[in-house]
Amino acid sequence: MKTTKKMLCMTVIGCAAMFASSQAKAAVTDADKTFLAAAAQGDMNEIKLSELAETKASNPQVKAFAHKMVADHKMLDAKMKPFATAWGLTAPSGPDAAHQSEWDKLNGLSGADFDAEYINVMDQDHHQALDAFTTEAQTTTDAKFKAAVMQGKSVVAAHTNMADDLKGKMKM
Repeated sequence: MKTTKKMLCMTVIGCAAMFASSQAKAAVTDADKTFLAAAAQGDMNEIKLSELAETKASNPQVKAFAHKMVADHKMLDAKMKPFATAWGLTAPSGPDAAHQSEWDKLNGLSGADFDAEYINVMDQDHHQALDAFTTEAQTTTDAKFKAAVMQGKSVVAAHTNMADDLKGKMKM
């Protein structure tokens, strides 16, 4: 009798684990994958533009902001990478066409002109990213992914505030 109960319990536990596993996989949607691909591209864009700003910015606050962007966006990318790998998404290899064009434009600028253009782009990009993170946090049903999105949203919100503040100080 005890053996039968043990086997029944093990069967129930095994079924529950399989059900929970299938539920976790079922929670990932095409919208989640689309968001993650866009977030990864956004990280790549911010890293590439900010690496340029680390060397070209003339304002020490802009240089410090650029350094923080590189570090934070590399960290965000690393936190999202396990999801991308599990979901079969390929990481971007460089900035998208619009940001490559912006990189080219920034590379031709110097001094206050460079600083103003870089901060303007960072401000616009981070406002768009914050909107995307906010929407994804409200709509995703994958609990682990939602936790990562919420952490990312917090970082992007801080970046948005910093960019707003710098933009205001530079009177653009």
